[in-house]
Amino acid sequence: MRQLTPEGQQIINNLAQRYQFSVDAVLTLLNAVLNGNGSMAQFNHPELGGSGQWMRGGMIMLGDMFNNALKNSVSQLCQELANLVATHPDLIQTGSFQSQSQASQALPQQDNGTMPAAPLFTSPVFNNVQNWWPTGLQFPNSTGSQNNMRYAYFATIRRLAIQLNGRVTLYDTLDHQITGFAQQQSARGTVSFNSQYGCVDVNTLPVISIDNIPVQVPVPQEAFITPQQAFQEVDIFGTIEKLADLNSKGILSNDEFNSKKAELLARL
Repeated sequence: MRQLTPEGQQIINNLAQRYQFSVDAVLTLLNAVLNGNGSMAQFNHPELGGSGQWMRGGMIMLGDMFNNALKNSVSQLCQELANLVATHPDLIQTGSFQSQSQASQALPQQDNGTMPAAPLFTSPVFNNVQNWWPTGLQFPNSTGSQNNMRYAYFATIRRLAIQLNGRVTLYDTLDHQITGFAQQQSARGTVSFNSQYGCVDVNTLPVISIDNIPVQVPVPQEAFITPQQAFQEVDIFGTIEKLADLNSKGILSNDEFNSKKAELLARL
């Protein structure tokens, strides 16, 4: 998650105190609400009853399913965070990524003459370096680096870019809600992440591209069968069926049938 402004941090601290949750739990919900574009949230935190889901309108499901008091608190907090996000339109994704740096610019007047809410997050400067992730991806939900690895996670479009040993690989994150990364100290430098499914090896994710070059899914060799080969296979199996019929009628012995069948199958 991007760094909070002092005002944003104070808001989170106040919510944590009022709902009697830790700041980490409130930040987990805020990140989930942002990932759900302000209308839903999927999260996993022990203080929040484990795995859970919330949708605007009142739907709430928690791992601690019979704790109605906790359900009520989490639902109210999610709604309050959704209302907070709604006051920051630069955080809402509408089809394509919008510039989230708008929050650092001069804030325009609203129709009622009042000023909009103060920026919740700092402008995504990303250490003043040029974006290293693949072309077309603009504003990640979170970035970081460990040793010789750095990552950029795009939760809304389910993409993860990892730069390791100078090579940038783009992954499809499927339905994972990623909350953290780790790199093992080994020759291979294996990278893993935490999601609602626990610790997951990055290499289990489908690869979209490497160094901006799309990765083609290999077609199984058996898919390349010529019409002649297909006809031969049909003919061989048809012959085996005829031989089986002769065997069932006693015209061919079992040994003769098995011998001829093995010979035909060897041609495939």
